Amino acid sequence: QVQLVESGGGLVQAGGSLRLSCAASGRTLSAYAMGWFRQAPGKEREFVAAISRTGGSLRYADSVKGRFTISRENAKNMLYLQMNSLKPEDTGVYYCAARAVVAATISVVNADEYDDWGQGTQVTVSS
Repeated sequence: QVQLVESGGGLVQAGGSLRLSCAASGRTLSAYAMGWFRQAPGKEREFVAAISRTGGSLRYADSVKGRFTISRENAKNMLYLQMNSLKPEDTGVYYCAARAVVAATISVVNADEYDDWGQGTQVTVSS
């Protein structure tokens, strides 16, 4: 089991940027496919972005393509989400998630396939 702690959320105006971080401990992050999800008030948790163990496979929700970038630094046990051109509809609690995988090229978009989750960080985008 890997412990995950998100940070970097906050209040930002529409059009602004934020960079979320996810710090992993307990296990080496290089053994895990990673993902970002978000949950808006009254809505179900939704997929945002995913990255394979080595970073070679990236996947994004259509709603964030071209605006968000997922990346990782395995040597530092860190996962990131750079969010640009933020919109009010990006508001929500953002969670990072980890799934232990063998294949280096797997990226996972289904929340049910992840094993470990952080506690979330709030992102609020004002119009």
